[in-house]
Amino acid sequence: MESRSSAPTRPAVPPAPGRVRGVRRYTVAPADSAVPRLRHAVGDFLREHAPLSAERRDAALLILSELLTNAVRHAGPLTPRIAVEAGLDGARLRLSVEDGHPYRPRALDPHPEAQDIGGRGLLLVQVLAAEAGGDCGVDPTASGGKIIWATLPYDRA
Repeated sequence: MESRSSAPTRPAVPPAPGRVRGVRRYTVAPADSAVPRLRHAVGDFLREHAPLSAERRDAALLILSELLTNAVRHAGPLTPRIAVEAGLDGARLRLSVEDGHPYRPRALDPHPEAQDIGGRGLLLVQVLAAEAGGDCGVDPTASGGKIIWATLPYDRA
């Protein structure tokens, strides 16, 4: 797992919401083992640098797990590397997962058939982001892939 960071390594005191800035970017091969490794790495970054309550941080990590799992499962065959980014600005956290697959998914209907047990991950991402006052979306990349992202506003832990 490669990591690149523009955030300070350890602040002396917890950061104030208006002063938090930085990006942590990871690139990994699309393997199932990448999901827990990146969830742990991003969780450490958020605990150290983001003014998030434990509940908001858990929601962010669930969102990350859903987006990364989708990229590994669905884009893996067409993507030699998947990029994950956790960005902090003055007011919010932005999580994104970039892959090389051209398909742009949409969240499913909120009332899928009862026998369907999968396919609700993006709907969960939408709900978690909206409940926190954030947003989510999909953007194309110049190379024909996509970036699926979610934002969550800060709260005070």
